[in-house]
Amino acid sequence: MPAALSEAELDKERAHLVRAREELARMRERTAALTVHAGDRISAEVLEATLARRMAQLADDPSVPLFFGRLDHDEQTGAEVFHVGRRHVSDTAGDPLVVDWRAPVSAAFYRATRQDPMGVAVRRRYGFARGVLTGFEDEVLSDPAATDGESSEILEQEIERPRTGPMRDIVATIQPEQDAIVRSDLDRTVVVQGAPGTGKTAVGLHRAAFLLYAHREQVTRRGMTVVGPNASFLRYIRDVLPALGEVDATQTTVEALVSAHGRLRGHEPAEVARLKGDARMAQVLRRAIWSHLAEPDEPLVLRRGSRRWRVAAHEARDAVAHVVSRDLRYDAGREQLRYALAHRILQQIEASGDALDDRAWDTLARTKVVQDYTAALWPAVVPPRLLHRLLADPEYLARMSDGVLTAAEQQALVWTTPPRSPGAALWTLADLVLIDELADLLERAPSVAHVVVDEAQDLSPMMLRALGRRARTGSLTVLGDLAQATTPWAVRSWSDALEHLAKPDGHVEQLTAGFRVPGDVIEFAARLLPRIAPELAPPVAVRRARGELLLTTAPTVELVRAALARDGSVGLIVPDAAVVPARCWLAAAGLAFAVVGEEDGRATAQQHDSATEFDARLDLVPASLVKGLEFDHVVLDDPAGIVAGEAEHESGLRRLYVCLTRAVTSLAVRHQNDLPAELSGPGAEAA
Repeated sequence: MPAALSEAELDKERAHLVRAREELARMRERTAALTVHAGDRISAEVLEATLARRMAQLADDPSVPLFFGRLDHDEQTGAEVFHVGRRHVSDTAGDPLVVDWRAPVSAAFYRATRQDPMGVAVRRRYGFARGVLTGFEDEVLSDPAATDGESSEILEQEIERPRTGPMRDIVATIQPEQDAIVRSDLDRTVVVQGAPGTGKTAVGLHRAAFLLYAHREQVTRRGMTVVGPNASFLRYIRDVLPALGEVDATQTTVEALVSAHGRLRGHEPAEVARLKGDARMAQVLRRAIWSHLAEPDEPLVLRRGSRRWRVAAHEARDAVAHVVSRDLRYDAGREQLRYALAHRILQQIEASGDALDDRAWDTLARTKVVQDYTAALWPAVVPPRLLHRLLADPEYLARMSDGVLTAAEQQALVWTTPPRSPGAALWTLADLVLIDELADLLERAPSVAHVVVDEAQDLSPMMLRALGRRARTGSLTVLGDLAQATTPWAVRSWSDALEHLAKPDGHVEQLTAGFRVPGDVIEFAARLLPRIAPELAPPVAVRRARGELLLTTAPTVELVRAALARDGSVGLIVPDAAVVPARCWLAAAGLAFAVVGEEDGRATAQQHDSATEFDARLDLVPASLVKGLEFDHVVLDDPAGIVAGEAEHESGLRRLYVCLTRAVTSLAVRHQNDLPAELSGPGAEAA
């Protein structure tokens, strides 16, 4: 294309961008001018919330381009032209200036090929710098002489562009295999087994955004939940959905979900936590719940006026058996029994000739005699109190787990020094998950339309059950990498995970193409795979840039300074036990930094202004909190210490694998001539 023609076309595109921003501002002003008129307060609040949500969706960040691509359709499909962007923008006549990337017409931007152009003649990608359109690149899909697979320079630049701050969306760079997952139907549960750098987290979040767009009313009404491994991770991904115009998803952790049952205050040996996370505990808890039912040995006698009405003990026993056979939740069963007993009395009264109105059955069920008799046969259960009894009473635990747990396992579960009461118990995360299971056995937990679970490989079977029941009538997007499993209670296969989630028909997709982690880095880290995950296909870096890998014994502070001299974010990853000394020498060196996991601000030698994690150029990252994060440049200090920080050597190698695969451009591994043997081999530059 001649330079003059290219420049003229670029000016036209810049003018279109200006017009689109003007129309977006008009759409926002029009929404802001709307006045709520409702018949009652509740309706008014709903409408006001809807308008507030719409205002948030129309927010414009000048540093983020409104569109990143264009589709020029061929004459057979109308020769229409569509600019593809993060949200829909239309003019006063309703004609689209930008179409939402999630709209059906936009699918061709991600999936069209020369073999299957999907009606597209030309696909255009745009280059931007801080919101300013700098160039474009056309791909002629209607050219039979061209071949697929030609790389896009703009696409690679966007994937590899240095960044600082929380995670960004990848809406401009979604690949065909990723798009197929993103656009999966709402009723489909999908597991994404993704190697480092394959974009599995972004795929999950973009699927959430797609479902909120494609099934707006259903998903908004029933809810969507995004579950991350920890609060730091949630802060890292906090801007992705809002950047895509979506603010309706709740972001939380497993710990936060179950903390409604009690305060997390305790810790326990890994083996005990593993046992509490075992799926067999569900059977033990179910037995414990239903063990409270009692055999009636006396009749129910209700005095009404001058008459006494009786329900014989054998009739009460039959009523209990009938309710149990209905497989209800425990609390619902107790209510059913109360009404079943009242119904037997009602039948006797009506048989005697008394005329009763429609409210009589409910009145009889609410009498103190019937309620007390029901409570004696079907007593109320309080989940923390029941778990306290199980863990404090060896004989009771033995009865409830007979044939399920071994004697040694039972002994491991029982408290050595039982707390006096549930309120005095130092509940662990595994305990709270068990209490959550008990609560669901009593009363069915509410279900949302969709749950996105990231780093799912680290969840225990009981944790997976807790998440599965929150999507009992919905679906899930499960994200993880079995090679990055570092907890003793982690599941070993996705088929097992789907069983625990109660979604055995879920579909497993595997992503192995690494778009973010450089080739030299991923190949070095992959040396650990034969030991930690021999069944998984190794990731393959598809970037032309090989990246930079340095193995060195140079001082860590020098490596950090060198990384900070370059563009992009910097992560200093250290063993958990080394965080405190690392803080000291970073401050002594006069380097401003934030500590991942600490929300209270930045540590610096010169100032004490507030800046949360991921807002600083340099983040100090404990190895245990690095999952899901990425940095342009990573300095990894003491790999042997990271391995030794885990209870088992294999878990330590898994943790090291995670730490090694956080870099987008460069990785410097600082060691003391003690690299783990599994990493030995040629191919790394030493300094």
